[in-house]
Amino acid sequence: MDTSLYAAVDLGSNSFHMVIARLTDGRMQIIDRLKERVRLAEGMDEQRNMSAEAMARGLDCLALFAERLSNIRPDQIRIAGTYTLRRASNAREFVAKAASLLRHPVEVISGQEEARLIYQGVAHTQHLEGQVLVVDIGGGSTEIIIGEGFTPLALTSRKMGCVSFTQLFFPGGKIGKTQLDTAILAAHHQLDPVLAQYKHLGWQSCLGSSGSIRTVHDVLVQEELTEGGITREALARLAELILSHKKVSALKFNGLPAERQEVFVAAVAILIALFEALPIERMDYSDGALREGLLYEFEERLQHHDIRERTALALASHYRIDGRQSTRVEESALALFDLLADEWQLEAEPYRAILRWAAQLHEIGLAINYGGIHRHSAYILANTDLPGFNQDDQTLLATLARFHRKALKLAELPALPNHDEQTVLRCIRILRLAVAANHRRIDGLLPPWQVAVKDDGLTLALPAAWCDANHLLMQNLEKEQTYCAEQGWQLDFQLT
Repeated sequence: MDTSLYAAVDLGSNSFHMVIARLTDGRMQIIDRLKERVRLAEGMDEQRNMSAEAMARGLDCLALFAERLSNIRPDQIRIAGTYTLRRASNAREFVAKAASLLRHPVEVISGQEEARLIYQGVAHTQHLEGQVLVVDIGGGSTEIIIGEGFTPLALTSRKMGCVSFTQLFFPGGKIGKTQLDTAILAAHHQLDPVLAQYKHLGWQSCLGSSGSIRTVHDVLVQEELTEGGITREALARLAELILSHKKVSALKFNGLPAERQEVFVAAVAILIALFEALPIERMDYSDGALREGLLYEFEERLQHHDIRERTALALASHYRIDGRQSTRVEESALALFDLLADEWQLEAEPYRAILRWAAQLHEIGLAINYGGIHRHSAYILANTDLPGFNQDDQTLLATLARFHRKALKLAELPALPNHDEQTVLRCIRILRLAVAANHRRIDGLLPPWQVAVKDDGLTLALPAAWCDANHLLMQNLEKEQTYCAEQGWQLDFQLT
């Protein structure tokens, strides 16, 4: 197995992409790219179910990708699902089959996270000066970002993509002025909520990424409709050319590949709306996109600049969390995790890290009130944009906070398809013990953990003199013992 290789896979609504890179002198060097058009969003029904045919195309593609991933370490692979897998009612079924084929979990990421990663992909592959507007038109959504350097300043994901708009406005491949104008108007409606923010921030240059924008750019250049770059005037001339045809199948432009022909008109309609609404004068093309953003996240983490850590620190600061108490709980939870990791088969990534952030943030619900703090904390963590976290890991973080105290109502445990339920429950137990043991909020009060493990049963060894001096704290630990017993989990205390 080649330990220098890293892989990023983007499961888009129109195409699946894979990028392979080699880590050389601390930098990512791309050595291979694979792309398959799968049209995952095509044929989605009114109940938002992906069609059996679309799912089969996607899984066939992933079977090929799996061969290329077989010699890469699992912790050096990231697989991200985007708009269609966020939206589809039967996404969980597809994700489970995909994970089985790839022998690796699939992360379904939020629209905001997708936009952030797209910007990172562009920022790491282009020389950017000043504030830059970045646009990525995918199969199901369009991401729009304003950033400076490596820092995004505004992120949004709008529900308009070349596959979804093709199905809505150009069914059967028919082209007409009414259909084109209706698609442009629909894109305008999608853009309306963010226009004020984006116009206020402004930008000095504009870059477009993704296959749709590249195809429009190539057609404009090869049909000699522009001297370089995408402009409003060039798009207007292209629209006239498109409307001289009645069917999408009749479009035979230079630079228009057969696999992009079906969704080309929808992409042009979305671009026209973007240029009109924001407004944009000129857009140039960037090779960087979501998969490059995923790759460069590896580079950031290797340099100990994990965006998830910055996210947790920013939340703690924003909600004025008691840092001394969160540190006490964090230290206790991690010490117990390390003692139990081998016996309980707890993997450091991602569980140790997520447990640490849960310890740091478990009291975030105090911003609402103390009553029901565990529910308030879970609500905030589940419903806040958390850069760097995929949907499953964000749900796990919120789940740990939800169950950090009070009775264990495990019927409320959410589905976590990428996480083993037994591992999740064991992390919950660790956090609960750390919270219960630090109830008095005093530094240096706790003796070092001494714990014996038998299956799911724990026996904590505690100094007798310490127990005698801390009756209130012992009552708290005994209450936790009762909560565990209700679930059939053994928790005993041995006095030493």
